[in-house]
Amino acid sequence: MMATGGGACREVVETQPMKSANFDMAAATKRRPEKSSALVKYAGGRGSEKMDRRLNNDVHQLLECPVCRNSMLPPIFQCPNGHTLCASCNGAQENCPTCESELGDIRCLVLEKVAESLDLPCRYQSAGCHDIFPYYRKLKHEKHCRFRPYKCPYAGSECCVTGDIPALVNHLREDHKVDMHHGCTFNHRYVKSDPQQVENATWMLTVFNCHGNQFCLHFEAFPLGTTPVYMAFLRFMGEDDEAKLFSYCLEVGGHGRKLTWQGVPRSIRESHRKVRDSQDGLIIPRSIALYFSGGDGQELKLKVTGRIWKEQ
Repeated sequence: MMATGGGACREVVETQPMKSANFDMAAATKRRPEKSSALVKYAGGRGSEKMDRRLNNDVHQLLECPVCRNSMLPPIFQCPNGHTLCASCNGAQENCPTCESELGDIRCLVLEKVAESLDLPCRYQSAGCHDIFPYYRKLKHEKHCRFRPYKCPYAGSECCVTGDIPALVNHLREDHKVDMHHGCTFNHRYVKSDPQQVENATWMLTVFNCHGNQFCLHFEAFPLGTTPVYMAFLRFMGEDDEAKLFSYCLEVGGHGRKLTWQGVPRSIRESHRKVRDSQDGLIIPRSIALYFSGGDGQELKLKVTGRIWKEQ
């Protein structure tokens, strides 16, 4: 049985916040920046590299919406006093959060032009992404960057911790008390005294260290339509293209009969619910599960065996 903990929301891996600074918008528009293969560059003499970093941080700070703290995409709006907001927040606010002036549909065309001139690194640069993008392409890239943090794969609580794989493995072990195993074969027994209780009953998550990677084995009970079922499936702690390099099989049985399943693990980029609802795993109807358990219907006793291997 699993502990339910882990409801606290925090981010294990996060980018460092930009330092706030002042920025002269008139000077920025008068002297348009030249694009480079790295950060935005401005022509200058002595001390130009230091100025490049300062101006880059200044502009990045200006492009952060003061309400939602997300980077602003066009259209960018401003109040009559020049304080900017993203389109979503401008539509949701009646007054400027900075000066309380009434908001309207005033576009900040200057800031939009400045944003279009920037080449910036991915926000997950410290995690390993070294690509450089024009500002608006950067925002789209970051939504799908393979170096962005993963969400906690534990499904037994509303846990919104994020981080890289080593941080999440430690989080699962320390905060959710998940069992950790080494090896590519397993033999688990699942016992429940009340097999009638299946509504949203998450039972167990086990993490396997296998082939130099980590895999999450889920086993749980839930209603599939009007039929109570038990389901076991595997998720890969990594990207989808890496997950497809592996296969796994699961088997459960009793009284000379057995059910088997073979498939490819799904990445934890896909939500637990999406994988479960796709029925991509070993599904055991309750009537069959009780038969495997002894047939008296008083207690559920299932033995699930499995193996993980890497495709050649």
